Amino acid sequence: MKTTPSEVLTTLSTIRDYIRWAASRFTEAGVCFGHGTETALDEAAALVLHTVRQPYNLADAYLQSVLTLTERQAVIDMVDRRINERIPAAYLTHEAIFAGLSFYVDQRVLVPRSPIAELIEQRFAPWVDEEQVERILDLCTGSACIAIACAYAFPAADVDAVDLSADALAVAKINVAKHDLDDAVSLYQSDLFKELPDVRYDIIVSNPPYVSHEEWEQLPAEFRAEPDMGFKGGYTGLDIVLRILVDADRYLAEQGILIVEVGSSAETLQNAFPDVPFYWLDFERGGDGVFLLTAEQVSQYNELFLAAL
Repeated sequence: MKTTPSEVLTTLSTIRDYIRWAASRFTEAGVCFGHGTETALDEAAALVLHTVRQPYNLADAYLQSVLTLTERQAVIDMVDRRINERIPAAYLTHEAIFAGLSFYVDQRVLVPRSPIAELIEQRFAPWVDEEQVERILDLCTGSACIAIACAYAFPAADVDAVDLSADALAVAKINVAKHDLDDAVSLYQSDLFKELPDVRYDIIVSNPPYVSHEEWEQLPAEFRAEPDMGFKGGYTGLDIVLRILVDADRYLAEQGILIVEVGSSAETLQNAFPDVPFYWLDFERGGDGVFLLTAEQVSQYNELFLAAL
């Protein structure tokens, strides 16, 4: 039996009530998750708490707080939009959490959700000596979440952030200003390395477009609401990844590392280069498809990567 909006307004009262109700509605409507939340309950909590201007880590006791009628209606309207428009919740709230930091997002950028956040929080240990990290490059930066998180993790380092999309860089600029990191993070509009200064980086990290044509055709509506430029990696998904593998050799410091997320294209990449010792990283909080290569390995297999372009 369907519940009418007026019944919801009059029979539900607390934050907990509306989180449970929203989760039920999301499940019933078959909405897709994966943009920072993995379940209907998590998505409902994020959306409800943001709508009533409460923190995501709100103490459990406050979930029994009674919402005003205005707040209840705002929650109902937000839940309706999430279901009817099929866009990620972060686009409705204009906020995403990455590496424990808050970022402004809209439909000009992908919603931050990379497992690389966990690596940044660990300061890429044990792969680098954090005291020796002077320059970091974030390729395909989007919202600049990776670049900004790196700037927090390595306050003495200079961070360069690159994207081809002017729209994405406009959002990145908002976030750099939001975190007051204009002196630490430099933004470049560039097709990968092309417009960068001739310098070497201790860490090159990238979450590039890596979705194959076949996978793109099957993505749910929520993912199609994001800019397709951030997804499409060519027929096999590896077009951009291969270019990074080839050109990184000229930009990595001697003891540098290259970290690239290739997601669902991990098997395709490994099969294409069976002799390359990609180190596939594990994550305690979930996520996969992220490889690491040392500068020495990138150089050693450079001709092999070049031949595959």
